Amino acid sequence: MRITQNELAQQTPIPAQGSELPPGFFELVDDLKAIVRGAHVRAQLKVNTEMIAMYWEIGRTILERREREGWGTKIISRVAVELRTAFPNQRGFGTRSLQYMLKMARLWPEPIVQQAAAQLPWAHIQLLMDKCNDRAELDFYSQVAVYRGMSRSELESVILSKAHLTHGAALSNFTFTVPDESEAAQEITKDPYRLDFTRLTGEPAERDLEDALVTHLVRFLTELGVGFAFVGRQYPIKVGDEEFRIDLLFYHCKLHRYVVIELKTDKARPAHLGQLGFYVTVVDDLVRDEERDDPTLGILIAKSRDKGTIEYALRSNNAPLAVSTYAALPPHVRELMPSAEGLSRIADDVLDGDGAAG
Repeated sequence: MRITQNELAQQTPIPAQGSELPPGFFELVDDLKAIVRGAHVRAQLKVNTEMIAMYWEIGRTILERREREGWGTKIISRVAVELRTAFPNQRGFGTRSLQYMLKMARLWPEPIVQQAAAQLPWAHIQLLMDKCNDRAELDFYSQVAVYRGMSRSELESVILSKAHLTHGAALSNFTFTVPDESEAAQEITKDPYRLDFTRLTGEPAERDLEDALVTHLVRFLTELGVGFAFVGRQYPIKVGDEEFRIDLLFYHCKLHRYVVIELKTDKARPAHLGQLGFYVTVVDDLVRDEERDDPTLGILIAKSRDKGTIEYALRSNNAPLAVSTYAALPPHVRELMPSAEGLSRIADDVLDGDGAAG
């Protein structure tokens, strides 16, 4: 018996619409969409990793044969011709690409799938090989790019800023105050903090210059790096009959620690570290959950510091502290730097308006 389209339509149940849908229906659909999207992302990552692994193996194989047979560099061009002939529909087998594959095999002699770089697109890896001077830089920027999900242009910008030179470079006493996690704690510091992203030209009005500086500085302080979550500014802590206020309080989700940040627009002094150590101790006792959170860290960011003086001051303080500076501001901009109290007040206004978090 033949069924017409109209009869089929009448027999086929029509999905419930509008108010007839059961509670939670759209939440279910959203969950299913997330599952599908996640599977697509994982599949793409797997395909990319397999391709990078293939490129590395091609480079290693050519490298080994060249060294064993004593072949010259001209052999690469002939290999490219043969591979393009054998796989006409597959891109990436040009002479220049093969040279990058050889370079990758030299820079990462161990299987590339074991390295963070294997999770990056091929164009990112080519950029790394072009811009980095040694293996330490390659691994540093590979890990940063993977962890932050950077685009190629973002990665290039970070490399050009020489972030590896400032990463973990602050003076600290972490080695003896948090010996078991001193390396991890040191990793979240920088010295100097570069503030050269103020790009006003000509002769801007003083207000424009102040606004640009403060906006960028607040962004910098609230985006200290992956893992920082903003807790509060001018954060109140009460000890006895007195109330004190912390410039900026963060929580580091990876280290599971509160991080107290104090700002000084003059030279770092021992008294500043005494104040910071006091705040760290109070946060440890009154804010931290001892069952979930590790001891609080303190970071002082000042205009400048004397290394010898600060090293002595750090040694005399039992709280885990670090001291860094800010740099790359033109003299006429530094003169307009707001006070620490003013900066925290402005941070209050900006964060209330934007809902920003690190």
